[in-house]
Amino acid sequence: MVEQKKEDVVIGWIGTGVMGKSQAGHLIKAGYKLAVFNRTASKADELVQAGAEYLEPAEIAKKADYLFLMLGYPIDVEKMVLDPEVGILKHMKAGAFLIDHTTSSPDLAERIAVEGNKVGVKSIDAPVSGGDIGAKAGKLVTMVGGETEAVETCRHLMDLYSQQVQLMGGPGAGQHTKCANQIMIATTMVGTCEALIYGHKAGLDLSQMIPLLSKGAAGSFTLEKLGPRMLRRDFEPGFYVEHFVKDLGIALAESKRMGLATPGLALAAQFYHALVAQGGERMGTQGLLTTLEKFNAVEVKKYDI
Repeated sequence: MVEQKKEDVVIGWIGTGVMGKSQAGHLIKAGYKLAVFNRTASKADELVQAGAEYLEPAEIAKKADYLFLMLGYPIDVEKMVLDPEVGILKHMKAGAFLIDHTTSSPDLAERIAVEGNKVGVKSIDAPVSGGDIGAKAGKLVTMVGGETEAVETCRHLMDLYSQQVQLMGGPGAGQHTKCANQIMIATTMVGTCEALIYGHKAGLDLSQMIPLLSKGAAGSFTLEKLGPRMLRRDFEPGFYVEHFVKDLGIALAESKRMGLATPGLALAAQFYHALVAQGGERMGTQGLLTTLEKFNAVEVKKYDI
């Protein structure tokens, strides 16, 4: 692709939910022209008010030099990109780039890369970590799979909402890295919730315990950022439980395919399935506290922190 001036670059963004809206917002603030789409159109209103143009996916695909996706499930990505009738890939310009931030399956990322090469489109799988906090602050960690040259061409855009963008290997490697990330988060969340319940039962001041333990070996993003939300009984989503369950399912499937035993992952997934059964699918992942509270017939004290 011939180097373009910023004002001549057209960026497409499909999926403007909790994460995508903030990511796309950083691109607008940096001075880029965006064309956006979301299944619930109102979720793109803030971006349109900030200067983005609202278009249908096929129209975005025809115009975009860089087209970003931030969708919910692998089936959504497959339909959006590869569907014979409504897929966008066939509408994209040769020389354009498709950057998928959805947490999806590695094999789908590989398939999209193959199909993209057939029409001259370079595909990058680039799932992110950091939740709504990281997206708003422009501090996401972006795990990337794809061809080196394509990734380096797109890096300056991903840098606008990332604290680190790391190429992990060829197509699918970004998704494999995200699986490892979600395994860590899931088991850490279980331990964090159990620690808060234990501290509550022992009569500790949890508003003191969280900042203290955050400075030691138990410190983590989960404890430091989501721990206070749990104490406030704030279970609003930075990342939806239903999407996290999807992610854990992908990680379990990949573990099985590779012949790995991941009992901690399996146990955490069961706890999250219990949370969904209890009606918590639209909570944030910190909502797991409510499930473990039910197991123990306790409710952690609410703090104003």
